[in-house]
Amino acid sequence: MSSSETGPGGQAHGSVKEYVTGLILSIILTVIPFYLVMSGAGSDTFTVIAIVVAAIAQVLVQMVFFLHMNGSSEQTWLTVSAVYTVFILLFVIVGSLWIFEHLNHNMLMGH
Repeated sequence: MSSSETGPGGQAHGSVKEYVTGLILSIILTVIPFYLVMSGAGSDTFTVIAIVVAAIAQVLVQMVFFLHMNGSSEQTWLTVSAVYTVFILLFVIVGSLWIFEHLNHNMLMGH
């Protein structure tokens, strides 16, 4: 592959170097949380924060190196749909946690 080949439909694809870089970063971002959990090297709070940070970084690596989302004007619709998806996911997750907390509070009020 060259530095940027054109595939079916005229869409640009990344180079082998770009894919290998994404693969190495993905492996590193997987091994770090795995090590923290298996070794017990940090406190529980630190481990959870590290897992969340690594997960967010992993999503960004996947989007940039494998989905080729680089913010160019040709990818405006793809970027808007990705932002919408993240918003919906956050809405569902935060809403679920809020409901769980209030449900727990309401169930324990009588005891």
